[in-house]
Amino acid sequence: MIISSLVVQLLAGCAKEKDGYYIAMQLIQELESNGLQKDSVIYGSLIAICASNNLCEKAEEYFNQMKDNCCTPNIFHYSSLLNAYSISGDYVKAEKLIKDMNSAGIEGTKVVLTTLLKVYARGGLFERSRELLAELETLGYAKDEMPYCLLMDNLAKAGHLAEAREVFKDMKAKNLKTDGYAYSIMISAFCRAGLFKEARDLAKEFDASNEKCDLVMLNTLLRAYCNSGDMDSVMKMLRKMDELTILPDWNTFQILTKYFCRENLFHLAYRTVEDMNSKGHQLDEELCTSLILKLAKAGSPSEAFSLYNMLKYRKRNVCKSLHEKMLNILVAAGFLKDAYVVMKDNMEMISTLSLGNFTTSFMKFGNINLINDVVKALHRSGRTLDTDIFRIAISRYIAKPEKIELLLHLLKWMEGHGFVVDSSSRNLLLKNSHIFGQKHLIAEILSRQHVMSRKLGNLHK
Repeated sequence: MIISSLVVQLLAGCAKEKDGYYIAMQLIQELESNGLQKDSVIYGSLIAICASNNLCEKAEEYFNQMKDNCCTPNIFHYSSLLNAYSISGDYVKAEKLIKDMNSAGIEGTKVVLTTLLKVYARGGLFERSRELLAELETLGYAKDEMPYCLLMDNLAKAGHLAEAREVFKDMKAKNLKTDGYAYSIMISAFCRAGLFKEARDLAKEFDASNEKCDLVMLNTLLRAYCNSGDMDSVMKMLRKMDELTILPDWNTFQILTKYFCRENLFHLAYRTVEDMNSKGHQLDEELCTSLILKLAKAGSPSEAFSLYNMLKYRKRNVCKSLHEKMLNILVAAGFLKDAYVVMKDNMEMISTLSLGNFTTSFMKFGNINLINDVVKALHRSGRTLDTDIFRIAISRYIAKPEKIELLLHLLKWMEGHGFVVDSSSRNLLLKNSHIFGQKHLIAEILSRQHVMSRKLGNLHK
């Protein structure tokens, strides 16, 4: 009995985990290998775990296995399996289960009847749901908001917003105890329907009469205020979160980022994503990509590049087109050193046109000390290097006599890889070779290139 109780406690912990079912299976297999036999209590825990993990068939399997092993189901087993049926709204199986339960002499409790209401509501049987809600009221089982919320939520999600609103009004008229769930359902329903004023008004109604609320409700209120463009109320909600020492979650950051983007407050949106990233939340690639483009258009390429790096390092496999978009933004902004890093790391994903624009810009205006590196990177990737690239590079070096070593390195590299300077660059080099103090060396390299050029010409005749 002590061992069984301990196992149940361990299984209860599994139910709270994201992969709770698989963790529970590992535990059961290990215990069974050591001779543990499942009893009705353990079966009950397994059925409940299956229900909470949306594994209806597995829940049925354990329920039937329990009966085959001569363990008599109790109200907890029936309630847990009924909850599994509520996931898909399988009212046929649910009604059969209720009949079996009644035949076993077990009467429906508040939990069982409320769960059956959830099955009907999710299954779209709204008339039956209303009848059962009336029965719950008669039995005194509808003194809180939960049964009304189940009906209201599924009506709204099925597109019956007016009927959901009537259920909400009926619940409010009865002065039933609420922790904000009903308000959250209706505010979310109004937002989905695009009724932002109604959502905001209902949010204000709840906010005015409730000093404290949890993060889920705060996010719901925040969404309503953001959708209606009520900046004052948005700021008030953020202050309230600070006062209640409630930490924002992924949803909070998403709501705020989308709102700031809609209001063209791109710097605030960037700061929000930056804060979100620092707290370890997963970044939304689509939203971040949209913000990157908007930041660039608004004249904030540095923030756009910073956001690109956040997204790239947080999510390794970003959309291939993002690299090219970022390269074009950096080239247009003149951030050519950063553009070189993007180009070098993602060259195979960048179009010939964008790569050509980058190369021309870098040869003309980029860091002169990196010109040779750019040329080599392009060649390694198999990209075409035309004479204009070398012509611009050589012109840059001639204008900076102190960069003679880089010029010589480029000329030797060209010779070693079958490239020759064009006639205009050749004349320019010979004309200015005295400036570098390397007249004979430059002349020798050019002479060898000329011989190689003639040989290549003869081969192609």
